[in-house]
Parts: sequence; C-alpha cells; structure tokens
Amino acid sequence: MCRIKMRKFTSIALSACLCLALAGCKTDDKPTTAAADTTAAVTAEATTAEAAPTTENATTAAPTTAAPTTAAPTTAAPTTAAPTTAAPLPEDPKYTIPTDMTEKLTTQAEKHGFTFGGCIGNNEMNNAGYKSMIADNFASVTATNELKAYSLLSQKASKDDPNGMPGMNYTQADRIVKWAQENGLGVRGHVLVWDAYMTDWFFREGYDSKGEYVDAETMKKRLEYYIDAVITHFETEFPGVVYCWDVVNEAVGDSSSEYAAGDPCHIRTKRNGDDNIFYTKVGEDYIYLSFLYARNTVEKLGANIKLFYNDYNTFYSDKRNAIINLVKNINSYAKNADGTDRKLCDGVGMQGYIGGYGTQAGCMNAGDIENIRLAIVKYAELDVEVHMTEVSVRNYEGDEQTVEKHARFYADLFEMLKKINSEDELLSAHGKFTNFTSWGLCDNPKLPKNNYSYKMNGPYCGLFNEKYEKKNSFYYVYNVLQN
Repeated sequence: MCRIKMRKFTSIALSACLCLALAGCKTDDKPTTAAADTTAAVTAEATTAEAAPTTENATTAAPTTAAPTTAAPTTAAPTTAAPTTAAPLPEDPKYTIPTDMTEKLTTQAEKHGFTFGGCIGNNEMNNAGYKSMIADNFASVTATNELKAYSLLSQKASKDDPNGMPGMNYTQADRIVKWAQENGLGVRGHVLVWDAYMTDWFFREGYDSKGEYVDAETMKKRLEYYIDAVITHFETEFPGVVYCWDVVNEAVGDSSSEYAAGDPCHIRTKRNGDDNIFYTKVGEDYIYLSFLYARNTVEKLGANIKLFYNDYNTFYSDKRNAIINLVKNINSYAKNADGTDRKLCDGVGMQGYIGGYGTQAGCMNAGDIENIRLAIVKYAELDVEVHMTEVSVRNYEGDEQTVEKHARFYADLFEMLKKINSEDELLSAHGKFTNFTSWGLCDNPKLPKNNYSYKMNGPYCGLFNEKYEKKNSFYYVYNVLQN
C-alpha cells in the first residue's frame, strides 16, 4: 500500500456510510477568459496548453510540469495543402504520401485497435477552420480547460446553494460537448480532480475566499457531490458522448521533495513547493475516494464511461513504476459484496510530451519510442486500458530537413503503435491500447520563446501547419497506419 493504511469497503457497507445520496510539464490549457458567471468557467487560449487560469479561481503558480497543448493558430480556414518537400534523407517506403486518403485518419488507426483524437477549447469553438480539421480527421476531442473543476465551479452558485454543496456553470463546457455530439465525436472528460490551479475557495467555509478551511469530512462530502453532479450532468444532457473521465490528474510526484519518504506510489504532497490542497484538506486517500465516488456514479447511471488516471512523464521508469503501484492500490481499495476487489480504475492516460522541454536537444529521440512501448505494455499488464492523451511530438526548428525528421519520427512512433496490440509481438498490450490523442496538432511559428506553449509543444510540433494544412507528419502517419 502507498504509505496510508488502505480502507476496505464492501459495496453494501459503503452505501450505508456515504455522506450524501448520489444524484445523478506540466499543466493543461491556459484559461484566459471567464464565462457568463465570472466566478467560474475559465477558458483556454488559442494555443491550447494546460496552464494557469487567470480568473479569481486560480490559486497556484505556473506549473513546472509538461502541459497539454493543441495550438490552434488564429489563421484562416483550412485549404488543400501541398505537402512539404522532403529533405534529402534516405528513401524509405514508410515515409510516403498516400495516394488514397478517402478515409479519416482515425479510421486507419481503428484497424489497429485504437481511435485517434484531438483537442479543442473555447477559443477554437469560434474557428471554423480548426473545427473542420477536428471533425474531418478524428473520432474524439478533449476539452483543454472547460471541463476542469476550476472552469466549472461557480463561487456564486456555491454560496447560494441551500444545501451548502458546490454549484457549477456548464455554459462553455456544454457548448463543446454539444458540438462534439452534433459531429459524431466522443469527448474525453478532462478532468475531475487536479490540484494545479484549483480554486482555493472550494475548500473554505461558505465558499468564501477569506473563510476558514473546512474539515476533511466536509470536504469529502463536497468532493463526492461535485464528482457525482458533473458526471451526471454530461451523461444526462449528452448521453453516451463523454466516453471516459480522467478522474485524477498528475497526482504522482516527480522528485523526492514532492512525495513522502517511503511512499511507493509517490503520491504528490507538493507542487512547485506548495501543498497539494486535495492531499492536505481532503486527506491522503483523496485519490482513492475520487475513484470510488466516480465509480458509484457511473454504476448508478448504468453508463458506459471508463475511468482513467492521467499523468505526464509516464514512460520514464521511476514514475511509471510509481503509477503502477498506485493503480494496483486504487483497484484493491474497495471490495465487492463477495469480497473480491472492486475495479475502480479502468485505464491509465499517458500525456505524451515527447522531446526536450523548450529546447531541440532531446527531441526526436528513438529511445523515447521504445520507452513508450514498454510503458504501454507494463500498464496493460494491470488489466487496464492505456491511452496516450495529450501528445505533442516536440520540434523547435522549422528548416526543411528538421521538419522532415520530425515527420519521420512521427511515422516511426506509429509504426510501433500499430503493432502494440498484436499478439505476434513479443511484448503486446493485448488489445488494451485504445486511444491516441494529439494536443500538439498545429504548428505556430510566431510563438515567442517565452510563451508557455512554445516550451510545452514547440512551434513546429504539428500534424498540420498554422493554416490547418496537412504536413508530411500527417501523411506519413496515415501511410503507416494504412499499409
């Protein structure tokens, strides 16, 4: 067990002790504007990268971990692009522009057991070109900010609730999920519980920014209510569209200063020197409780929603092993009525920021592909699904030869992924690798070097250029999956 003494529950005993009846790096995108309720719903910049909200909900400093980004440049609608010209590198039929591209990119991926997704934020919802790029190529989207707690929580609605439970503003989130529904896209719910930038008032008396912090039992009631209400809202309003939820995000620390000594799960106690507020105010078992609350809601709704643990640096051995320990503990935390383990976690999300952070050094390293392959197999051995959830294949240089190397690296990555589920492979995920989602979708050459998205993704990371035109990276990936 991970440092804390794990509590075991049977499904029957648990239902009797729940406080409320259920009703219904790195960092993610950088929210910048508020929804109609200015105390809630923060949204993302066009260059979507998980980062600090700028509304009153933000309580923590800029993260030091990898951030998701889908850079949606604010340029014109898509055009039919001529592919980039290959630099004089050795010829290989793998690195070829397909002659038949009548099917979606995700259709090619699905032949190998996984779907292909992209991402979108509130700003991109006003961009017809970007939306067409997503709808024409992918099976699913992740909202970069709009489904996070700091975006959904409304301080005013929380203060006004007669039962003292948190209130939400779903305006921006609903807009994205409705658009996905109308375009036949699934939505990854991202994310229910994340300590970075979490609204501090959520943990205080009367939801007052200057109030005293409430006790742990009150926080558990609030957390349970929030998780239940959010999952229920989207399943009720848009049945079957949100196909999975990242229940907890980035709860495993990177260095010994971020977790308790001797904890094999490396559960995060600190981020950038600040306390993990869920750990300190809800309790050391907040991860396990979050999955328990989410599982209770999904089962009550009878919904087909998978529950994931999501993190960055998941393919490096030390963190990978800690996540393995954590998932094992999550799935042995509660018991069924017959005494067997109750499976609370269905999968691991690997964010996938690949390459040097803010620098070309370390980018397009073939060793990363092998590390990713091994991590996928190791997680699949836990009998859970594996997704790559916020992928950015970093590239900071736009010269012809480097762009071609980037395209070839992308092809090599997918050469590995198309085989990962095969039983013929020495190490196979046995069909458990089921989704690849890119957050570094588009180039953005005008990004200044001090911009967060520049560091997180690189200005030449995309499958598409800044005009949403397909690059060789797209063509080569398509070709690898097609053949």
